[in-house]
Amino acid sequence: MSPEEIAVRAGQQMPYLHLPVRAEVFANRETRLRELAAGHAMRDFLLFAAELAHVQHEVLQDYPQAALPSEDDLAAAGRAARPPLPAALWPRDPAWRVATRRMLELLVPRLAGSPAQAVVQGLLDGDDSHLEGQAELLLNGAAGLDMSAAPLVAAGLQVYWTHLVLEVDRLHGKARQAPFGRTLDTTLCPCCGSLPVASITKVDAQGGNYRYLHCSLCSTQWHMVRVKCSHCESTKGIHYHSLEAVATDGAKQDANMASVQAETCDECGHYLKMVRMERELHVEPVADDLASLTLDILVSEAGFQPHGINLLLLTGEGDPSAEDSVPATDRST
Repeated sequence: MSPEEIAVRAGQQMPYLHLPVRAEVFANRETRLRELAAGHAMRDFLLFAAELAHVQHEVLQDYPQAALPSEDDLAAAGRAARPPLPAALWPRDPAWRVATRRMLELLVPRLAGSPAQAVVQGLLDGDDSHLEGQAELLLNGAAGLDMSAAPLVAAGLQVYWTHLVLEVDRLHGKARQAPFGRTLDTTLCPCCGSLPVASITKVDAQGGNYRYLHCSLCSTQWHMVRVKCSHCESTKGIHYHSLEAVATDGAKQDANMASVQAETCDECGHYLKMVRMERELHVEPVADDLASLTLDILVSEAGFQPHGINLLLLTGEGDPSAEDSVPATDRST
């Protein structure tokens, strides 16, 4: 057993969920993206993602009022062990469009001189039906998604769902029946039912080191023991892969100590990246996933399919019949 499993069996208390922090989630992401962009082959894209995280943070601090699930809705979701804010089914409040447009307005001047500015302005100039249509395609994995605008739509949806989770917790988090908890499908977010972007090993004050999956949409983190496939939950045939880093003096660094690894499963042929806080304190799942695209390519070439999804880097055409009904994320292209 892993140290994590031993602790669980011994009855050691650990939180099942880590909800995002309003003042930190996108601010930390921006900081990490800027740090990773220095000298990176994807520098321009990482800096664009950093600007996006900056305006996401700004909008989240003063989000417009949006409809939330009722106490009866939360209780029903709890009894059925399902996410109370399912991304594909939740009726989106018009407030998400208002907030997304504000986010785009803040972003336009920050992209002066960038070709991305025209894409942002084009989405901003579009009508509400276009924005809603793109959101529906993105959340349900249907064909026809505008891939150039997809990261912008995704960013707006991320802020919206993060706000929903935080507001539900603020209003109902102290109730005897917690609004969020364990669900039947532990491979998906217990708050919104979305795929993870990656997993993260978190170090706590007691020296514990536990693995959490990080939601690609609402940034909630939920516990899953290590050495267990995040797709099929098998504990057999689990392997870890990482890139061999080269220091500035040309010396090779131990790949086994890499802060980003790909956890592959021979049983189902899927993988999910893991970012390790005990090796790099400031890792951030979305940022470090974007900055390690080369690892995705190599693992995909070895025949493994991603279990996770990064909504800021979608490629290919959405396929409504695809497994898990999520947008295509063929990172081998």
